[in-house]
Amino acid sequence: MRALLITGPVGVGKTTIAEAVGDRFRETGTPHAVVDLDWLSKCWPAPSGDPFHFELQLRNLRAVARNHAKAGARRLVLAGVVESRADRDRYASVIDGPLLVGRLKADLSVIRERLAARHPDEAELRWHLDRAEELETLFASAAVEDFVMDAARPVSVVSAETALEWLLREPPPNPFSASE
Repeated sequence: MRALLITGPVGVGKTTIAEAVGDRFRETGTPHAVVDLDWLSKCWPAPSGDPFHFELQLRNLRAVARNHAKAGARRLVLAGVVESRADRDRYASVIDGPLLVGRLKADLSVIRERLAARHPDEAELRWHLDRAEELETLFASAAVEDFVMDAARPVSVVSAETALEWLLREPPPNPFSASE
């Protein structure tokens, strides 16, 4: 199965764009699945050495990807945070297929506005804003992405360009392979 992982800081619109890319695939009749990776690791408490439950997320993703493939999905659209090249490699190994990573980027003022709408509690909002800044710093040095998209633009524009980037960057299907 071919996969696209949309990454970026909290509040940038990863899930929204992943769902919109899925909508585009539905319009073209392309069998696919959309998965928000946060839900695959939503478990409390987290182990002390794995505060975001990354190991649980990978185990769940392996099962979910296999189940979607068995159900006929040929594309997997993922929304989540990829903090390092090593993490990217682990996602690719779990999916067991080509993985393209697109990073969404927006000014902190745009992210703050989006997060403020979701998190009215000031302490919770501050945590998410601090995390967004931390992730932007990580992304600047980690180079986990294959391409970067400006998330401050309309969802329809970003999702169309994201889908196009994916199609332009992947090899053509093998006409002799039954799994393509």
